[in-house]
Amino acid sequence: MNRTFKTVASSNISISELMLPSHTNFSGKIHGGYILSLLDQIAFACASKFSGNYCVTASVDTVNFLKPIEVGELVTMKACVNYVGKSSMIIGIRVEAENIQTGKIKHCNSSYFTMVSKDKDGDNKLVPGLILSTIDEVRRFGNCVKQIALKKEKDLHEEKFDYNSAESLESLKKHNIKLEL
Repeated sequence: MNRTFKTVASSNISISELMLPSHTNFSGKIHGGYILSLLDQIAFACASKFSGNYCVTASVDTVNFLKPIEVGELVTMKACVNYVGKSSMIIGIRVEAENIQTGKIKHCNSSYFTMVSKDKDGDNKLVPGLILSTIDEVRRFGNCVKQIALKKEKDLHEEKFDYNSAESLESLKKHNIKLEL
């Protein structure tokens, strides 16, 4: 078992980028796909900084687009390790957009990426343990533990649930669908 430990603060990383017209979607707002690309970059940088290894994205667990981002705003992404397993880490990312003329800042996005540490041969590599120094860090870690448990429960449900049963098919009738099996 790995006995090296690092603080959450040692994983802290932030990037800022001015949003340009070339980053927009058809409604003139910054394209969500562009933001996702930046999120993946900062998740990689955060995980690699913490683990000291090359890291890959295993899953994007949550991406909540809360407010649109406008052209000309300065977007700042702040990331840190919220949870560590053996070779995996959950990276929490907060996205804020600042109107650089008024100084007004808005919280636009919260995201959670699961990253896996790899060695030079592409095999999973142990990551340091995590030192939790604040109640906020404990809260984030605890929320990740809950999220992992829910994900496992969902996967187990998916394996065992009979979608073809009469009960299951009947329960679908309350939704906005038309069954044509």
